Formats: sequence, structure tokens, C-alpha cells
Amino acid sequence: MASSFLSFITLFSLFLLPLPSSSSSSGNSITIPLSVYPQTHSDPFETLNFLASASISRAHHLKKPKSNSTLVTKTPLFPRSYGAYSISLKFGSPPQTTSFVMDTGSSLVWLPCTSRYLCSRCNFPNIDPSKIQTFMPKLSSSSKLIGCQNPKCKWVLGSNVKCNNCDQKGNCSQTCPAYIIQYGSGSTAGLLLSETLSFPEKAFTNVLIGCSFLSIRQPSGIAGFGRGIESLPSQLGLTKFSHCLVSRQFDDTSVSSDLVLYRSGDHKTEGGISYSPFQKNPSTSNPAFKEYYYVLIRKIVVGGKRVKIPYKYLVPGSDGNGGTIVDSGSTFTYLEKPVYEAVTAEFAKQMSHYKREFKVENQTGLSPCFDISREKSVNFPELVFQFKGGAKMALPVENYFALVSSSGIVCLTMVTNNVAGPEISTGPAIILGSFQQQNYYVEYDLKNDRFGFRPQSCKRG
Repeated sequence: MASSFLSFITLFSLFLLPLPSSSSSSGNSITIPLSVYPQTHSDPFETLNFLASASISRAHHLKKPKSNSTLVTKTPLFPRSYGAYSISLKFGSPPQTTSFVMDTGSSLVWLPCTSRYLCSRCNFPNIDPSKIQTFMPKLSSSSKLIGCQNPKCKWVLGSNVKCNNCDQKGNCSQTCPAYIIQYGSGSTAGLLLSETLSFPEKAFTNVLIGCSFLSIRQPSGIAGFGRGIESLPSQLGLTKFSHCLVSRQFDDTSVSSDLVLYRSGDHKTEGGISYSPFQKNPSTSNPAFKEYYYVLIRKIVVGGKRVKIPYKYLVPGSDGNGGTIVDSGSTFTYLEKPVYEAVTAEFAKQMSHYKREFKVENQTGLSPCFDISREKSVNFPELVFQFKGGAKMALPVENYFALVSSSGIVCLTMVTNNVAGPEISTGPAIILGSFQQQNYYVEYDLKNDRFGFRPQSCKRG
């Protein structure tokens, strides 16, 4: 796969070498709309199976990643049934608007780039690969290729980048080599650019972005909000960012919520927020683990009963394995198999008086599923995540059970490794996905190194 990517990069770099070196602002804030991605399948069984499979693939990637004055900014955040939430950002001079998936599990900001952009295996319903909107560097006076010796080259490609064609003073004409980024469900490759990012009342110059020429199963650019130096929060100097994810019932509509970006200074503390400190992964074996937002879940409670979970899954060990991360790029929450089996067994036990639908479980990849069509009332056990510091996330039932169809079948929306054989415990054991964060105000307080949340309606229009 890498060789085919690089052959495309070599070809498309010829189009970049000659390059010269709907958000709103109010007071001290910039707001960006946040929404959900286009519908993937009309059949509810296929949709849930797609989202479950994508969540598992995403988990495999996150667990085994490959290394490679006060201002508050708000931008709309839209829900997409592709399985993620998207924002629109304006790069270039003059600005070109591009849609991005907001991703707290990765750090590079990249976009579909040039008229020759190719998206392979991107034939999703409602997505025409030939009509994907692309960024045009040649139309931007602020676009500059990143040189091989530019420190930002190492942000993405690491410290072992080799530069050729250098003179005795260390000056090189070589551009930074091509990047290849792998995600759970696909990949992208391209060259690094320096660009201008514009908001209504503020412009940021020399922002590092990826100009991708070729992607596989990635129909949109990705705005990395992870903890890496190349992430948007790091490059913009954010002290905090927050979002509120609207319900998935508004997938692919005009309904959106806000992604809010805070820069420097003191900020008014929102009321009613529960906080838990971010955790550090002690391992140095995989630098990618440093990009994740780790939190400490002390207990998982189902219907008032604490589920027994071995400590090694709750806290990352010296080998880097275990612990919980918060990831906006995952749809359904992932649980390491022993954790998943304990949680689902407790749900199955407490809901044993409802008819189990094993056929639907095979169709959707979710479990357990129950037929509640003949029930006059249904008692769903409450699901609670208890965090370090005392914060409790008591989820509403629509955040952990999904109605599969009008036939009255519901399924628990959590996933685990579906590969037969012994469990391989690497990376985070629990990945808190976006489905479980619906209608929650979620805050990443980078200045105070803490994670905050409170339930609230996120729909804003």
C-alpha cells in the first residue's frame, strides 16, 4: 500500500513545486458549527453494522497506532451518519472553505487537495468521489511547501527524516517527504503545507496542514484535535475547547451545535460541569499514545450494580496498555473483550425477561439485542461511568441503546474485538465514543489538564 501511495505522491508533487512561498466571532469567542456526515445506508441493520464495524476498526487503529489576548472561537458542529461530526474551516488567501471531520484521536490537520485528488473506495451513499470538494493550493497566495529541514516536517514524520541536496550550510532545496496516515477505516497521503487559517475576526498564519492527493475510504479531510504538536489546539495555542454533540437523529440535516475554541487568558467557568483530571500514559514505546486524551474510569455501574473489571484495564500500565481515552472519531464505545463481556453479561442478566434477538445481533454486530415490541413499558438498566475525582456520567438510555427498526428491537451500542482467538490487550482498553456523548456539553480544559462534562440539549437550530 505504501509504495502505491508514494508513486501517486511523486506524480502529484509536480503540481505543487511551483507554489509561492462558517464560523462566527463574538467578543472573545469563535464558534464553528458541528454536524454529522452523509447517510451511509438506508437499511437500519446495515447502518448499525457499518457503524459497529467502523468503531471496531477505529479501535484497532487507536490501540495499535503507527507513529508518524483572550480569544474564544466558535464554529458549527454538524452530525453525519458517516459516523463522525464535521466542521467547516477556511484555509488559504483568499480563503477556501473545506469540510473536516473533527477528531480528538489524531493530530494532523489534512484536506483533499488539488484537482487531481483521488479518493479510492469512497463510494458511500450520497457521496460522489468525483465531486469531493478539494483545496486548490495554486489559488492561494499563502500556500508554501514545507521544506525538509523545517522543524514542522519532523512534527509529522519524526526525527529521523533524511534530507538530501543540502549545501555545506545545511540549506536544502528538498521538500518534506510525503506523509502516509493510516486510520481505522482508511488512509491518506500527501505533502505538508504552511497555510493561513481565517476566522471572521482572527487569522492564523503559518498553520501546518496536510495536502492529500490520495485517500482510501476517507471522503472528508480530518481536523486533528489530539495532543500532538501538529494538532489544531496546539498550533492555535488553545487553552480549552468544548463541543456539544447533537443527537444522531439529526444526521445529515441542517441541525448543528457548536465547537468552541479558547485562546489565552481566563475564561468564565461553565456551571454544573463535573471534572476529572486527564491522565498520562507512562509508556514511551509508542509516541502516538501521548496524543490521546486519557481519563480514569473507576467504576462502570449497570442498573445500580458495579461491574467487576480488573484494575489493569482501567489504568494504563508501564507497557502503555489499558486505560480509557475519549475519542470523537469513534462512534460506539469500545470495550476490551473481558470488560465488554462483563458489561454485556450484566445487561443480559438484568433484561433476561425480554426476548433476546440473536439473529439481529449477527446482522448488526451489536449485542445484546432485545425484542420489546410487545412490551407496554420497558425498564432499561441505567449505565453510569464513574470517573476519578467523583464525576459521574449517568447516560440517558438513547446514548447506549439504539432502536434498530420500527419492529421494536433495541441493541446495546458498545463494541469489542470481533476477531476469534486469544485477546491481544494493547493500547487503551476503553474508548469512549461519540454516540455515548450525545447531548453532553464536553470540555477539554487544556490549561488545567482536565476533562469536563454535563448533560444538556445540544440542538441549536
